[in-house]
Amino acid sequence: MKREKVEIYFDNAATTPVREEVANKLSKYYSEIYGNPSSLHQTGQRAKRGLEVSRQKISGFLGCEAKELYFTGGGTESNNIAIRGASFSKRERGRHIITSSIEHHAILNPCHTLEQDGFEVTYVPVTDAGIIDIEALRNSIRPDTILISIMLVNNELGTIQPISKVAEITRERSILLHTDACQAVGKIPVNVDELGVDMLSLAAHKFYGPKGQGALYIRKGTVIKPLMYGGHQERIIRPGTENVPGIMGMAEAMMLANDELQEESTRLSSLRDHLEQGMKNRFSSVVFNGHREMRIPGISNMSFNNMDGEMLLLALDTFGISVSTGSACNAGSTEISHVLRAIGLDPELARGSLRFSLGRQNTASEVDTVINALSGIIELQAL
Repeated sequence: MKREKVEIYFDNAATTPVREEVANKLSKYYSEIYGNPSSLHQTGQRAKRGLEVSRQKISGFLGCEAKELYFTGGGTESNNIAIRGASFSKRERGRHIITSSIEHHAILNPCHTLEQDGFEVTYVPVTDAGIIDIEALRNSIRPDTILISIMLVNNELGTIQPISKVAEITRERSILLHTDACQAVGKIPVNVDELGVDMLSLAAHKFYGPKGQGALYIRKGTVIKPLMYGGHQERIIRPGTENVPGIMGMAEAMMLANDELQEESTRLSSLRDHLEQGMKNRFSSVVFNGHREMRIPGISNMSFNNMDGEMLLLALDTFGISVSTGSACNAGSTEISHVLRAIGLDPELARGSLRFSLGRQNTASEVDTVINALSGIIELQAL
């Protein structure tokens, strides 16, 4: 098999390249508008204006008030502030938390640490299509349940969870509802009131913004105990000098993503379908994981019989093709993805799984190249 080296990036769910327009915005705020936004002099106030204009823009896209949006160092930090901060503020009322079995580790690990602090956590199951079991969630609620956290979009399967239905339940019981929306923002419409959530996390690098920049929506009236202590920044919820270039870049990236949302969604859906049909034509036994309709456009998770996903990933990498075997946070782990275990996938089949996540830079010709490369790799393995 002739090996023609290319560079194709099909791992956009792990992170995305920064857009040129965003990079230009970052550069300006690093080199020209570099003041500390807490400073009273003109240099600092120029940075402050940029920060607050960005807060207005992002809150507008989310459908919330500017004062309900807090800037953080990324999605993981936002999730920790929401989960741990809300739990500690409510601990006198109760110490029971509910989440799902397929959450990102930025949710699961904070929950595990809370269990060590005397809280109880229920991990509700999902269907074989990766959708939260609403009845199981409802039946898990106790008088001392204080918080429910369910992700909006799963990072491995791309499945969209029925958060508005969960919100109907939490409103009836006066339980706080948080959603990790890191894989959703910039890919599907996200409005906090339509979802009915009290808290929502997002990360800029998932929609062509800078790494190390995130935000947390906290509905007015929701009490959060800070996890860090220092200055007065972000109304004490997240002290420390704000990353003004990152915040400006995040606002620019979100604006561009929302402007292109419908057109790009249609294009990515077509590319994803082309990829899946091509794989099905070459491999009749390929298994597609996750819900076929309730999913975002760019993610396709599939399993190949009698194959090792890590081997396939490394073989594709020799062609210059980047994919994932699951969550990037689990890279190097030999354990089967907890998400694939949760949907009941056979362990041997789960080991042969790959996640392809498409982005704005990908093309149909790249999809064809990936299909051909993977076909050649699997044919060689079968010899």
